[in-house]
Amino acid sequence: MRKPSTNQRKLCRLFGALLILFNGCNAAPNRIFEERFERLYAVEPNTNITIQNGDGSILLYGSSVNEVRVHAVKKTYSRERLAQIAIDVSATPESVSITTKFPPTPKFGLGDRSGTVDYTIVVPASASVSQLELNAGEILLDGMRGSVTRARLDMGRMFARNCFSHNLDLAIRRGNLMLSYDWWQAEQLSAHVNIFQGNALTYLPIDAAFHMLVEPEHGKLINDFNNAAAGPVTQNRTKTDRVVNGGDHAVIEIRVGKGNINIAKPNL
Repeated sequence: MRKPSTNQRKLCRLFGALLILFNGCNAAPNRIFEERFERLYAVEPNTNITIQNGDGSILLYGSSVNEVRVHAVKKTYSRERLAQIAIDVSATPESVSITTKFPPTPKFGLGDRSGTVDYTIVVPASASVSQLELNAGEILLDGMRGSVTRARLDMGRMFARNCFSHNLDLAIRRGNLMLSYDWWQAEQLSAHVNIFQGNALTYLPIDAAFHMLVEPEHGKLINDFNNAAAGPVTQNRTKTDRVVNGGDHAVIEIRVGKGNINIAKPNL
């Protein structure tokens, strides 16, 4: 029987090493390591809020209490990676800044890239949110009434519920958005939505009074308010501009690059 050549022996050793490596990776359990973060800060009713996160979620609730309560959960697949993710909070009565710091992305494919941070944050409803940014995941805005509520999402889902901010400014690069109101108030409301690629769904009460500006550049528009009392209407294949139920003081503007827009009434 002929002995294997030197090159064949090297290839066998290399193949064996690769098998050990991959079997070792597969044998390791996908254990999730967690660490919780909780802080409470006394603030002014009109405090300014900024939040920055990488992967995970940001759930922001407006309340009647003049405090900011921050609850966060970090999750990774290793203790080392968990320790490398930092939550930095800078707080004064006039402003609160929450920044998530992730370690640099590994240069090689086998490096540990795990890590999410899920935030639940309660702030005064009258607070201004001048900056809220998330790379990937989910954003929820509930009950905000400050002068500005601005949120940016690179990829994922965004929900905005009962936000009567004077300037509600929402943007998504790739993902879906739901904008909903359980009731309507006759006050200054300005909601602006921009989605590069994705869909926008808006639920409004049947008596909602607003100026509608919607534009799906490459998609469909479904509008349950077509038969509502309206002022002058400008409508073509890709754009609708109309006043519904005499709502001159409230503006809802939705623009979608690639995707659909649905303006819906509640099911009666």
